[in-house]
Amino acid sequence: MSTATLQGLLDYLTDTLSTSNMLWLSERLTDYARKNEKQQLKPYTMDEIRARMEIAESESAAGLGIDSEDMIRELETEFAQEDMKKTNQ
Repeated sequence: MSTATLQGLLDYLTDTLSTSNMLWLSERLTDYARKNEKQQLKPYTMDEIRARMEIAESESAAGLGIDSEDMIRELETEFAQEDMKKTNQ
């Protein structure tokens, strides 16, 4: 989720919720984040990595996916649009 979207959500919540509701929500979010922070991702095995590489290579050979340069251009365009929205607000 983009920073602009998160900021919009925060603005909406702070304009809508009472102080007690904001404190309640804050406690729930903090508890949720702490529980998930403790859950560590298990590392991939070499077999899992090889399997993922094979899938990626076959998709690339089939012309699927997006070139990294195109992806970077798309992201730069998206970020520029978000910046324009912030500037115009």
